[in-house]
Amino acid sequence: MIEQIPAASPHMLSPPAAPDEEDAAVIQRSLREPEAFAVLFRRYAPEIRRYVARRLGPDVADDITADTFLNAFRRRDSFDTGRASARPWLYGIATNLVGMHRRAEVRLYRNLARTGIDPVTESFADQVDAQVSAGSTALAAALGRLPAAQRDVVLLIAWAELSYEEAATALKIPIGTVRSRMNRARGKLRDALGKETDHG
Repeated sequence: MIEQIPAASPHMLSPPAAPDEEDAAVIQRSLREPEAFAVLFRRYAPEIRRYVARRLGPDVADDITADTFLNAFRRRDSFDTGRASARPWLYGIATNLVGMHRRAEVRLYRNLARTGIDPVTESFADQVDAQVSAGSTALAAALGRLPAAQRDVVLLIAWAELSYEEAATALKIPIGTVRSRMNRARGKLRDALGKETDHG
């Protein structure tokens, strides 16, 4: 039998969370009342899906989002309840799952760099003209060339809008490592974009 996240069933009645109930409290409650975990799914699934879609395209975003919450549900007893927010923890799980698709991610960036078409926004015709430019194609190419560890830091901060401290929590690395990876990545991106401008 395949274990499912309680949130997967729309008919399941889960105890409502107070709007200000901290994630840690929801997780603790879910240890007694597993269906309570659905609260975190409702809070964070849409943004996790957007993050995954930006990195891998929309085709696998639903599956990886579901896997993120399934993994989180299975490991909820190991969550550090000293942390009020589960957001960095969930992004860390999602980023690890994205890591299993590194080749697909790099292909996505190369395709954007070559064609100027972002498969995530492609269906939104009005946005394509506004968002896709020579700058974005150069950025896509540069992102595709970054080492995976640096790319994870850059995209957690730039796309998921995590703080340096939250990115460190998500990736389970010291904040100093986040800073150094970010600095190295910025330098590489700046160099790559500068070269593109020089050739433009």
